[in-house]
Amino acid sequence: EAYDIRSPRTALHEHNERARIEGIVARLREGQAIALISDAGTPLLSDPGFPLVRAVREAGLDVFPVPGPSALLAALTGAGLPTDAFAFFGFLPPKTGQRRNVLSTLASRAETLVFYESPRRIGDALADMAAMFGAERQAVVALELTKKFERFASGTLATLGAEFSAEETRGEAVILVSGGAGAAVG
Repeated sequence: EAYDIRSPRTALHEHNERARIEGIVARLREGQAIALISDAGTPLLSDPGFPLVRAVREAGLDVFPVPGPSALLAALTGAGLPTDAFAFFGFLPPKTGQRRNVLSTLASRAETLVFYESPRRIGDALADMAAMFGAERQAVVALELTKKFERFASGTLATLGAEFSAEETRGEAVILVSGGAGAAVG
């Protein structure tokens, strides 16, 4: 709507995606051109699209990506943390116990760790990261990337955790954490 697109549109989300795949693949086989777009970043990066793209590829049809805004890549390029090796983990579990279990498996990884997070859970996620990775591990919180009010906050997990536990935050966040000390990327 913001770009006044008048072509017929169909909503595709986690609750209806699998049910719509067969019809979309049939339309592609008929020679129709279909675009998978997102108003929140790049499709498939923690957004719907993976089952559809897989089905289209398995049907022997072409997929042509047209890169657009990507919070993941914008965060990496603006954070000031190493980008020669990184790992993207999407959204962490919302509950502390489950989140800490996941984080404990990542503590010794050497590459820059990248997570998406809800604005309501940034402080809790940073506190759990400080507990599992060490309070002095360097991190960056990137907010509202590729949008008008984009900003970056840098510091240790402890200082960022304190900052974001006290602050009302809006918009999706990307949390980047430096690799574990002493671990070798290779």
